Amino acid sequence: MVQFRYLPIQTGERATVGESALSRRNVLRRVGVRVGLTLAGAALAGCSSAKTTPTAVSADSAALRPDGDPLALLKDGNKRFVAGVMQHPNQDAARRKAIAAGQDPDAVVFCCVDSRISPVIVFDRGLGDLFEIRVAAQDYDGLIEGSVEYGPFAQRTPLIVVMGHQHCGAVTATVNALESGKMPAANIDKIVTSLQPAYIAAKAANPTADRDALIDATVRQQTALAVAALNADPLLKAGVDAKKLTIAGAYFSLDTGVVSWL
Repeated sequence: MVQFRYLPIQTGERATVGESALSRRNVLRRVGVRVGLTLAGAALAGCSSAKTTPTAVSADSAALRPDGDPLALLKDGNKRFVAGVMQHPNQDAARRKAIAAGQDPDAVVFCCVDSRISPVIVFDRGLGDLFEIRVAAQDYDGLIEGSVEYGPFAQRTPLIVVMGHQHCGAVTATVNALESGKMPAANIDKIVTSLQPAYIAAKAANPTADRDALIDATVRQQTALAVAALNADPLLKAGVDAKKLTIAGAYFSLDTGVVSWL
């Protein structure tokens, strides 16, 4: 089995690639996203009678919820998925009616757009259980940051999972482009530029890796970079420091269905 090594990268180093684009993203994050989240939080507070009241997360543990530890629920659900004994909880008409007026998800899952991945299925959950944020190779920018922040900020969701996956098409395109020096056409080149820091880190940590191993290492580095960026976000960091929020990295194997935790 190939052992991947990780090259520590400060989140600030990401600004060396696509600096102007990232500057625009930062403006969006600091202004539009923050204002939008503040207004969303105020609106939700003012409409509390129209939604279920989220259960506050314990000050000494981000894991306590009415239905159990959110991370344990995901791990148990994935075990059922792998074993083929899924329970399909919260997927009936009663659940649909129960959450129509409001939501209180257990976790935010930030993952790739790949059609072979569905967090609700992979973790054997149901309606209203997960916020799903999906973008190619779970690339992280200002607009995505606002979406990720929404769960913990407006709904007090206590867990964020950043999940990369095996055979990622976006990462494969990035590695192929950067190894060959031939950038893809249309807007795919923007994905390559965004994922380049993960590729550089993977290449430096695994200089002798073959193409498939380098792709897999880049997926893991991209996940690690996204986790680091989320942990550095002031809004989310406050929740982590108060032990009201957990941010975890994960890797989904398409071959086995197993979610491993990074």
